[in-house]
Amino acid sequence: MTTVRAALLSSVGAALELTEITLPDPGPGQVRVKLAAAGVCHSDLSLATGVLRAATPVVLGHEGAGTVVAVGEGVTKVAPGDPVVLNWAPACGHCHLCELGEPWLCENSYAASVETYAALADGTGVYPGLGVAAFAEETVVSENAVIPVPHGVPLDAAALLGCAVLTGYGAVHNAARVREGESAVVFGLGGVGLAVLQGLRIAGAGPIVAVDVTPEKEELARRHGATEFVVADENTAKTVRKLSGGHGTDHAFECVGRSATIRAAWNSTRRGGRTTVVGIGSKDDQVAFNALEIFHFARTLTACVYGDGVPDRDVPLLAEHVRAGRLDLESLITDRITLDEIPAAFDRMREGKGGRSLIVF
Repeated sequence: MTTVRAALLSSVGAALELTEITLPDPGPGQVRVKLAAAGVCHSDLSLATGVLRAATPVVLGHEGAGTVVAVGEGVTKVAPGDPVVLNWAPACGHCHLCELGEPWLCENSYAASVETYAALADGTGVYPGLGVAAFAEETVVSENAVIPVPHGVPLDAAALLGCAVLTGYGAVHNAARVREGESAVVFGLGGVGLAVLQGLRIAGAGPIVAVDVTPEKEELARRHGATEFVVADENTAKTVRKLSGGHGTDHAFECVGRSATIRAAWNSTRRGGRTTVVGIGSKDDQVAFNALEIFHFARTLTACVYGDGVPDRDVPLLAEHVRAGRLDLESLITDRITLDEIPAAFDRMREGKGGRSLIVF
C-alpha cells in the first residue's frame, strides 16, 4: 500500500481538493507509476463539469508520463525504472471493433474508469479518471495502459504524447490523411489544435489557416505552422474561403467541440472537402444540416477518436519526429504548474488562453 497526494473531484461541479489517497500494490498485470508530469486537457474540465460522465469521487487526469516503480505478477512489457507514457484508451484486442482493425474504438477501453482503484482515509473507493488518474503523485494502471518512452524524449514533455499530440497528429495523418500541398483550416488552438497545426506542417500542407476567438493566439499559431490567422466571428467561413482561393480548404479540423464551430468548419471547406471533428462536445448541442447541402457540397464530416491511433505504434513514430526536430513538444506547453494550480488551468481553458498547462511533480 502507498499513500500519495492527489487532486480529488468529490462530485460533479465541486472544487478540486488536494488530499491523500491510498494506492494498493499492483495486482497481476498491473504497474504502479510515479508521475513526472501530467497535462491538463479540456476533457478533464468536461468531466469535472459534467459535460462528460464520470463516477465520483474521482482523480482526473489522463495525459501523463512517469517512471514505473513496481509491477505485478505476470508483467512483461515494462520493469521498475522504465520511463512510460500513460495510455488512457488501451485496446483489448479481442472485441468486435478491435478485430475490425479499429482499436481506437475499442468497446472495452474505458473499463478501468468504472472500477475503483484507490481509497480515501475513511475507506471510500476512488475512481480513476479515464482509467488513468494522472492528477496524483502516483497511479496504478494495467500493463497495456503504459507505453515505454523512446530514447531522446524528455520525460515531462513526453506526457503530451499521451493525448494532445497523438490526437492532433493522428487527426491529420490517420483520420484525414492529409497529403502534401493540400490546404487546411484549424478551429481552436488549445493543446490539441496546436498539435494539429504541427501535424499539418509535417504533412506539407498549405496554406494552413488557424482560427481562434483570442487574437493573442496568432503568434503561437504561426510558430506551430499556421500561414494565416483569423479571429473567429460570424464571417469566419467566408474569410477562410477567401484565404484559400475562394473555393474553401481541402480539410477543416474542429478542435473545440461546439455546434457553431463544427458548422463553420464545414462551411469553410470546398465542395468535396473533409471536416474532421476532434473536439468533444455536449450531447445537448445539436448540429443541423439540410438535405440539399449534403448532396450539393458532397463534403465529408467525420469524427476522430484519440487520433484514430494505435499508441504502441504511434508514440515511437512521434518520438522520431521529436528527435528529428520536426515535432516541438516544448512549444505546446505555455504553463508549468503544480497540483494545486489545476483550477487556474481550467480557468485559462474557459477563457481561451494559452496552450497546454503541464503539471510537473
